[in-house]
Amino acid sequence: MKNDHIPTFKENVDAFVLKASKALKLSDDLIDHIRTTHSVLQVNVGIKIKNKIENFTGWRAVHSEHRLPSKGGIRYSADVNQDETEALAALMTYKCAVVDIPFGGSKGSLKIDPKKYSEQELKSITHIYAEKLIKKGFLSPAINVPAPDVGTGEREMVWIMDAYKNLFPNDINYLACVTGKPIAYGGIRGRAQATGRGVEESIREYLRHEQLYKRTKLNPNLSKNTIVIQGFGKVGKSLAEELFTRDHAKIIAIGEYNGYLYNEKGIDIALLLKHFDKTKNFKNFKGAKFIEKPADVLTIACDILIPAAMESVINRANVNEIKTKLIVEAANGPVTYNADEILHKKGIDVLPDIYVNSGGVVVSYFEWVKNITHVRFGRLQRRYEENKMNELIQVIEDATGRSIPEKYKNNVIHGAQEIDLVNSGLEDVMRETFKEILKNMKNLKKVSLRTAAYAIALNKLKQYHKDMGVSNAH
Repeated sequence: MKNDHIPTFKENVDAFVLKASKALKLSDDLIDHIRTTHSVLQVNVGIKIKNKIENFTGWRAVHSEHRLPSKGGIRYSADVNQDETEALAALMTYKCAVVDIPFGGSKGSLKIDPKKYSEQELKSITHIYAEKLIKKGFLSPAINVPAPDVGTGEREMVWIMDAYKNLFPNDINYLACVTGKPIAYGGIRGRAQATGRGVEESIREYLRHEQLYKRTKLNPNLSKNTIVIQGFGKVGKSLAEELFTRDHAKIIAIGEYNGYLYNEKGIDIALLLKHFDKTKNFKNFKGAKFIEKPADVLTIACDILIPAAMESVINRANVNEIKTKLIVEAANGPVTYNADEILHKKGIDVLPDIYVNSGGVVVSYFEWVKNITHVRFGRLQRRYEENKMNELIQVIEDATGRSIPEKYKNNVIHGAQEIDLVNSGLEDVMRETFKEILKNMKNLKKVSLRTAAYAIALNKLKQYHKDMGVSNAH
């Protein structure tokens, strides 16, 4: 990539793909086929608001249909565009391939500032947008399944599901047309926290490997490392909470759009969450100093830096000011291709987005399976497990003549519920995928964690296209 050109988000993603393809010695024609967007739908959402017709441009990009349905969130923001939507769709393809989730990659966006509209207005806008996607075959349980992203959440998913159900009232799988829904509407426990928890699991797994933490001089005990998080949205917030409660992590700084909090002794996340839920901002929080320079949070000296906001925030302009040992990409595309090259030369490891933030799509897959099968996870086996463990404890107590304390007994007897199975499945995916990335690093020699991850995705896509005979004329 030329040094005098500021690359677009999609160009950055394509550059990472090309680098991995060269390491694998894949042919140019195959890579051109893999990285090309399958299809893009652009729609105009026109609606009368306060006696004035307002128009909103929306997109749904399908990067790959090699496996169906294609999967990817819907983003509501005034800053979205087609290039970004296509780049995010491509990332979804590679992300699903890396973590072995049987989906193609897709992404949707609507150019709107949701803060400017009432709930009823947003509902009407969402209905029209969803109907346009549905009627063009860009939204259904079998073909294309959206989820929440920046600017959208459970509420919007229910509205989209409602629009689909209205058009296809006989489809018994209508719940599966979106994921990230509330529990009452077919959602799954743990989905809201899934991306943040997946990021945490990726850090935990990195620190299990001596050759990695020794090379970067990190402490294998997560709580002994200083952490900086940029972003306190859905991902950043749940990640901070997971790190603080499960790992007792020392988070010294957290950034938001208008500034960042800093406390070298560590921020009490429990107190911050209470403050933030009440005030919706960082100002006047007594547990840390608030500094109104949002971009500076990325250059604070720390052990682990976690960009959890938007793309391209670490770039050629600020990469030499980065003072960390490990970057963990909780956001999509936060490090540009040129910056990534510099970080690799400096010996700063980057845990890549297509692995790190895949927790959302992993648990979305669990939710989709739950909706398609019409059975809640844990429903069939929970009591069976509890009864068997009760019997086992009774046998032990009878054989030893001693009773097991209640606190231990309750833990042992506890049958797996939906949240237990979801968290277990997520941990398994994050751990096994990382081992595969490390194996690929070893095989390819002198490549980064990112290149190794992309290589896994490309190998799987290559095998699919080979099996399908895409290179042969019919």
